[in-house]
Amino acid sequence: MPTPAPRPSVIDVIIPAFNEEQSIAHVLAEIPQGLVREVLVVDNNSRDQTGAVAAAAGATVLREPRPGYGHACLAGMARCFGRPAAEQPDIIVFLDGDYSDYPADMTALVAPLLRQEADLVIGSRALGQREAGSMLPQQLFGNWLATTLLRWLYGAQFTDLGPFRAIRREALLRIGMQDTTYGWTVEMQLKAAKLGLRSVEVPVRYRRRIGVSKVSGTVKGTLGAGYKILWTIFRYL
Repeated sequence: MPTPAPRPSVIDVIIPAFNEEQSIAHVLAEIPQGLVREVLVVDNNSRDQTGAVAAAAGATVLREPRPGYGHACLAGMARCFGRPAAEQPDIIVFLDGDYSDYPADMTALVAPLLRQEADLVIGSRALGQREAGSMLPQQLFGNWLATTLLRWLYGAQFTDLGPFRAIRREALLRIGMQDTTYGWTVEMQLKAAKLGLRSVEVPVRYRRRIGVSKVSGTVKGTLGAGYKILWTIFRYL
């Protein structure tokens, strides 16, 4: 008897969103058709109509009242891993809701995973095309410092802590994500290095976000994020 063809990989998307009513519909409209099974928008205690706009645009909306980027991502993961084993996604994509990333780049982002060439793919803004002013000086310096420390301390060859990323389900489970705030992205990358997972980067485009960043747009957010990222890097040594 002929060997049955393997089923196509199932891809789900998690979008943490806090007060993104002006941008979230744009993000959802540009996710490549036919590539993704379900888009989960995690309304992270927004004070605007983010959840309603996302639902009207066809997303599954989860509500996470505890503030924090990591809390929102963990809530989306709980939804994915709460399905019966046979219905869980093979690949999970994380994408911001502020329209700074180009959702159309998702096809290139997941390609190394679909080819079985990687376990984790980071969308690198440093390698891609950036609109002028899309990353503030403090973001550029923070990325450089964090990725340099990851290289020195963990042997991890990254150029960016970009939030636009894709990972295989098994790899995400092995990593055991814990961070609930600003250390989320760097935790995933350094743990992937410690576990010897196959991590690659692909260039992605980046533009000025809609609205003001809750992190780099304020002194408090910048300092808080910088401290948490550095603390996370040294915590896992």
